[in-house]
Amino acid sequence: MAENHVDADIRTSFGKGAARKLRQAGKIPAVVYGHGAAPLHVAVPAHETTLIARRANALIDLKMPDEKQLVLIKDIQRDPVRQIIEHLDLVIVRKGEKVTVDIAVHVEGESISGTMVQLEHGSISVEAEATHIPESVSVSVQGLEEGAQIHAGEIVLPEGTTLLSDPEMLILTIQLPPKVEEAAPVAEEEGAADAAAGAAGAAEQSSSDDGGE
Repeated sequence: MAENHVDADIRTSFGKGAARKLRQAGKIPAVVYGHGAAPLHVAVPAHETTLIARRANALIDLKMPDEKQLVLIKDIQRDPVRQIIEHLDLVIVRKGEKVTVDIAVHVEGESISGTMVQLEHGSISVEAEATHIPESVSVSVQGLEEGAQIHAGEIVLPEGTTLLSDPEMLILTIQLPPKVEEAAPVAEEEGAADAAAGAAGAAEQSSSDDGGE
């Protein structure tokens, strides 16, 4: 996995007001932690970091005034409306060490004609070397028939990556599309009801006429 170089400033002011000022200045507040070190509060450039964060489990080579740290983006807090990044949790990693991450499952190919893929889990949990975290894994459904299933243990992982999810966890199944019940033609039903009402009315009128004679 490629590393991304980012310059970071040490934060000395905290709270919502300070965080708001940082964001207005084009920076994102973040916390660096891990390996027994005391949490370090930093600010990183918003535009550059947002581009990096588009990729899951991105690594950042964080350059601070007095030190450099290799960190993994562990948690992203976004504004629920504007979706801009409001805060980041960055965990310190070392080259060669193993980390636990969730990676996406991508479906490739097409199942047999007339069927569809029902995705049950879109990601799996794995353990991988910090500097070689796979961005995703792929599963092929090419030619699979109705009823076929793929479980987590069947996914081929890159070398050096270990599955942590339950091997029996269902990833996807091949099934027939749900049947769509045809709605009764409303116009025809209304017409039939009107005809029946008309016939009943005619019968009542005929009965009334007979009684009058």
